[in-house]
Amino acid sequence: MVRTFNLLQFLSLLSVGVAVCLAVPLLVAVLLGDGGLIPLALSTAAALSSGLVLGLSLRKPGREFSHREGILFVVAAWLVAAFLGALPFYFSPHFDSFTDAFFESMSGFTTTGSTILTDMEALPGSLQFWRHFTHWIGGMGIILLGVAILPLIGVGGMELYRAEFSGARSDKVKPRIAETAKALWKIYVFLTVAEYIALRLAGMNRLDAACHTFSTMGTGGFSTRNGSIEAFGSPVIELIITFFMLMAGVNFTLHYRLMVERRASRFFRDVEIRAYLLLAALVTLVIAADLVHWGLHSYLDAARLAVFQTVSIMTTTGFSSADFELWPALAQFLLFTVMFIGGCTGSTAGGLKTARMVLLTRVVGREFRRLVSRRGVFAIRLSDGLISETTVQSLLNLVYLAFLVFFGTSILLTAVGLDVLTAMTATAASMFNVGPGLGRVGPTDNYAHIPAFGKWVLSLAMLAGRLEFYTLLVLFAPVFWRK
Repeated sequence: MVRTFNLLQFLSLLSVGVAVCLAVPLLVAVLLGDGGLIPLALSTAAALSSGLVLGLSLRKPGREFSHREGILFVVAAWLVAAFLGALPFYFSPHFDSFTDAFFESMSGFTTTGSTILTDMEALPGSLQFWRHFTHWIGGMGIILLGVAILPLIGVGGMELYRAEFSGARSDKVKPRIAETAKALWKIYVFLTVAEYIALRLAGMNRLDAACHTFSTMGTGGFSTRNGSIEAFGSPVIELIITFFMLMAGVNFTLHYRLMVERRASRFFRDVEIRAYLLLAALVTLVIAADLVHWGLHSYLDAARLAVFQTVSIMTTTGFSSADFELWPALAQFLLFTVMFIGGCTGSTAGGLKTARMVLLTRVVGREFRRLVSRRGVFAIRLSDGLISETTVQSLLNLVYLAFLVFFGTSILLTAVGLDVLTAMTATAASMFNVGPGLGRVGPTDNYAHIPAFGKWVLSLAMLAGRLEFYTLLVLFAPVFWRK
């Protein structure tokens, strides 16, 4: 049995943490004097009081979580964070229901970037700040932050780390998990500050620069403008955001090897990095050629738009610099394809991850070799490591679960009245944390028209994708709840 007091104690700490995060946009509201002051003040008070009351009423938890508890805590943490994060939206007049507020909050924390807002520019600046700040918090992961803090108060974090990154390569850069979390956060903050300065120098005001930096580093895609990045009309801004989207889509342990240990050779020797950059380059070239072929843009504009949109969708950020629904079918299909692939493992990007697709390709190649040489024994390697059969089986199971969620969610959305194209792309954009899709959820559209039931289904799809499918879906297995 999962020990209830442990779970509640953990959630009390999380509630206080969310309250501390809410205090940041609350300060922004005070400085700006806008309409977000009261909603943020009420939300901060609600999160803080619930956390303190719950924490004071419970005894201290044990030193280390079990693996089962870690899984349950991870899912509960994301749900509670999304619930508390929805309160500022719910208390404001810009959201019609709690369903809409929760959808926006879950989209923020899971770095999906889907929105129900029809006019982003009407939202007060402080609520805009909170909306984008959820991307930044969720980008590196609420739990990854937690494992750096929990050991300081006597609660072990290793099980939370394992549950958060189930099925992914979680190479530690430090011997202790808390030290790993701190090292990765330092790099995350460094890149955040660097992008903010670059965007300010490129002409963005302080609020826009902060918000778009949070969205970029979290690979979220929320924007303060209705026209997203296209509204700024600046190739320099597009170039800066493209570079930092690429960086956010890279495994942060490799950033550590490059920036701290100065081991550039290991960075570029990594097979996932090479595949990631090669795929982005190839898709960009094909889309640019397709745009030129149909006479839609000049060579320079086609290259600029193609590289931005490819990197944006592949890193599952979801910014738009053009309405790609007006592009040729080939360009749209390629963008839809890279939604599934995503960025690198250990990055803030979503998708199935590039390393998994490389590994899956090698698994298929091995089967071809087995058909030719039935007596041969063929091993699979990724970078410098030998891949075990257990890992291969886990990969195949993960792909199966991903497509199970994809088809199941698509069926539910068509059942509530969405057309097939909208249902399928909305599902892919949600479960792989991309944001914009095609059809009625394209880059110039939103999710406001989707019925309430569909929004809750998509919210769960966002969470399932963010938690690598296993962590959420195992809760629906009877074996999880057996003693």
